[in-house]
Amino acid sequence: MRTLILALALAPAVTATALAWQDRDKDKKADVKRQRDVIYGRTAGLANTMDVFTPPGANRRAVIFVVSGGWFSGPQAINPVFVRPLLDKGYTVFAVVHGSQPKFTLPEIVPQLHRAVRFVRYNARAFGIDPDKIGITGASAGGHLSLMMATGGKDADEKAADPIDRVSSKVQAVGCFFPPTDFLNWSKPGDDLSDRKLQAPFTAAVDYHEFDKKKAMFIRIEDKDKLRQIARDMSPISHVTKDSAPALIIHGDKDRLVPLHQAETFVAKCKEAGVPARLEVRKGEGHGWKTILDDMGVIADWFDARLGKADVKE
Repeated sequence: MRTLILALALAPAVTATALAWQDRDKDKKADVKRQRDVIYGRTAGLANTMDVFTPPGANRRAVIFVVSGGWFSGPQAINPVFVRPLLDKGYTVFAVVHGSQPKFTLPEIVPQLHRAVRFVRYNARAFGIDPDKIGITGASAGGHLSLMMATGGKDADEKAADPIDRVSSKVQAVGCFFPPTDFLNWSKPGDDLSDRKLQAPFTAAVDYHEFDKKKAMFIRIEDKDKLRQIARDMSPISHVTKDSAPALIIHGDKDRLVPLHQAETFVAKCKEAGVPARLEVRKGEGHGWKTILDDMGVIADWFDARLGKADVKE
């Protein structure tokens, strides 16, 4: 059942266009090297993994693809076809799987993405990439998590016991599709989703609990102020500063799941802060569309502009 929900949440990657790309892709698959289930960290004793795709003539630029729909995530949802435009341009792609809801909530998932970015940067030489040329992408929940990294990337912790934490989790550019950006102002100002108002099957991702030491158990958070603070902390728009990564968002104006308002206000906030940002609106489209794989090419061009074009290793 969870696999079905995940497939539906990532519906843009499962279209007639995707099938056409798969046919076109058959003779190219053998050229791309794929490392499966690379462990980048552990959460609650469970391995966090990514698949690494290295194209021929890699350009030493990296793009992290956040595999997430409705904050469901799993290796079965990694579709190389979705990132083919990036691979064609020479980007090494890191398809990151995070701890999935309903087991994990947003405050538990976001640190896993920080870890993933740090892991990629720390191992840049082994992966053949420039540690200062990392982009990030995703769709829907994957877009939300991408923007969390673009706006809230952390500095290196030079005193950390783990050497991976001694490098930054900041990215240099983000390009994503229809992301949630502000849980306190969902479809309009004041439309507050902080009190677990996300519709099923997404509600578990925001069903926040805290550990009670005396009772030795997790207790559901009911305090409205605490819930609003968590919602604010989990909203990328709250973290926009002049140092945020340049952002491109592609969003349909008929999206009934994530309102266009989410993209409009985020891009406006970026521009106010002096951050390069662009919104491309797809007229008449909802939460995904038949030509979305072609729009991944638009995102690839954005990364060319922001990360620099080919720097092919010998």
